[in-house]
Formats: sequence, structure tokens, C-alpha cells
Amino acid sequence: MTRGRTAALVLGLLAALLGLTAVPAQAAGYRYWSFWERDGGAWTYATAGPSQTTPSDGDVQGFRFAVSADSKDATQPRGAADFAAICADTPARSGDKRVALVVDFGTAADAPHGESPPAPRTACARVGKDATSADALASVAKPLRYDSNALLCAISGYPEAGCGEQVASQDAQKQDAQQTESPAAKKPSGSGPSVGVLAGVAVVALLGVGAIWQAKRRRP
Repeated sequence: MTRGRTAALVLGLLAALLGLTAVPAQAAGYRYWSFWERDGGAWTYATAGPSQTTPSDGDVQGFRFAVSADSKDATQPRGAADFAAICADTPARSGDKRVALVVDFGTAADAPHGESPPAPRTACARVGKDATSADALASVAKPLRYDSNALLCAISGYPEAGCGEQVASQDAQKQDAQQTESPAAKKPSGSGPSVGVLAGVAVVALLGVGAIWQAKRRRP
């Protein structure tokens, strides 16, 4: 066996051993407030943000907090979304417009660690004719929180922190929570060798193969 083939064999062994410890990322998506518009009897994901949208009198709009990969699989607001029912106690007034809002704070599974979502609710916002959806929301659900890019981060103070952050799958989140709550959970589980152990094995293998090669080379 030549030196080049020996080195290639050992490097391949090392790569294979280290590859055993590689764990694929378990991304579930992003945790954020999505914005929706009511089109007939169905929700439609809004093509612009609430601060760039100017609703008309009688419109129904929704906000939903959840973990979603993208707009195609975003979770819709729950509950009734009927303008007449939501704005029944808010009479029309000259110079203003009424916008029915559905605010769904999501489920415990989508909540940031340590927080509990408020119950979903509806509200009828009566605002000026030129008011945006953000203005309508602010009139009934303060405090709102935005980031530097005008991304809506919190409605009525929920969540307390974070803004559109990427999150792992629910299984990974549970494992992280267990490790945070239980110091003992941080100890190696014994399910497999560590990277250091595997690297040590590969080095020993390299030294062994090198010794065999040297011994063969010295033979007459």
C-alpha cells in the first residue's frame, strides 16, 4: 500500500467517524405575527404590511401569532370573522370608517419559552378615512411593538420579546427546555461517542497504519 493510499484511507475513516456525530438542523420556521385580509368568506395572506395597507369601511382584517415556514403554510386567525357581528355595537359615523379586527395570539405550542398566549379576541376599530391597518390595530390593541424594519413584533405587549426569530422544531424546543431546566440533562446520554473520542480513534488508526507501513518499508 502506498503512502498516498494510506493517507487517503485514514482521512476517509476520520471523515466517516466524525460524520456519525453530525445532526441535521431541525428548523420549523419563524415565530411572528402574520397579517390577513378577509376576502368573501376566506382569509387571504396580506401582500403588504399593516402600515402600508389602507382598509375601507366594512373591511375585516386578522392577525395571527404562530410559527410558520412561509406565507404558504402560515396559520390563519381563528374564530368568527363577520363584520356585522364584530362591529354591531360600533355605529357608523360621518368622516370615519370601521374596520373589524380579529387578533389571534396563537397556541401554547407557538409561544416563546416562559410565555402564555392571551385568548383570541375581536375588536371594531373606528378610525379616520385615511387610517392604515396599523392605525386601526393601534386604536384597539396597544401597546404595539415594531422592529427597526417596521416589522410588527408584538400586539398588546405579546410576546414580551423577540421578533420574527427562527425557531427549531417542537421536538428540538422541548429538548432545549429540558436541558435548561435540568442540569443533569446536560450530561452525555451515552447514546454515542463524542467527537473527541472519534477523533482520538482516528488518530490511533493513523499511527497504527503508519507504523505498519514503516515496518514493511524496512523489510529487505
